[in-house]
Amino acid sequence: MDALRQVEELLPVLTRAEKAQLLRMMILDLDPSFPGIESTPGVCGGEPCIVRTRIPLWVLEQARRLGTTEEQLLHSYPTLRAEDLVNAWSYARSHSAEIDQQILENETA
Repeated sequence: MDALRQVEELLPVLTRAEKAQLLRMMILDLDPSFPGIESTPGVCGGEPCIVRTRIPLWVLEQARRLGTTEEQLLHSYPTLRAEDLVNAWSYARSHSAEIDQQILENETA
């Protein structure tokens, strides 16, 4: 329990980005799948989206590549949570070719 107390004491001094990174590490440690990401036929063309939303991952990844910060994304999409972005970044890293293709297809459409 000592380690848990240490983490609890560190939380107030971590930035929002550091907390998101910590959350990502914890999620990956608990489950290597991609919680919070779903692909549903007939919803957003079947592209992977954040659950509870119709926000495709390629949209978030492209925004990040163009310099949008996590805080700006959370402000722009009020239904998003920090943990959603952690899951999105993890999925985007593991499925980079798929996300690149979706970005390309949607930019040329």
